[in-house]
Amino acid sequence: MKINNRYIAVGLIIAFSLFFGLAAHADESDEATTITFRQPIQIPGQVLPAGSYLFKLESPDDLNIVQIFNADKTVLYATLETIATERPKPTDHTVVTLAEPVAGQPDVLMNWFYPGRETGNEFLYPKQKEKELAQDKKQTAVANRPTVSNSDATGGGN
Repeated sequence: MKINNRYIAVGLIIAFSLFFGLAAHADESDEATTITFRQPIQIPGQVLPAGSYLFKLESPDDLNIVQIFNADKTVLYATLETIATERPKPTDHTVVTLAEPVAGQPDVLMNWFYPGRETGNEFLYPKQKEKELAQDKKQTAVANRPTVSNSDATGGGN
């Protein structure tokens, strides 16, 4: 019996979003999005504990610099250089791609796509880490339907 890859992908997305409990709130001007992770997540240079984080572009003029704050934007955890990455079709949800490294290590954040955009941000890792990640299993997680928030990007929905 041949299983359609689309069914496998949809099943992984549903299972993954239930497992990580992603939730998102978005602001279009700087693509600010609050994402909640139920488990630690690795970003370039550090591991973030489980919790809610505000992802935003440093400047609407520079789409390749992403800042990660705590949910209330009082602590900046990272300012990261990214490269543009494409997806075949935009969705009305925030989407992230995570790599599953060896057992015992937190999942690694690979990509972040803002709702409605075909172009997203691919996070850059050192060459050795990139080689390891190329062999790891990837999962795409679709966050809950985002709510547009006010321009100060506090993550609260309107």
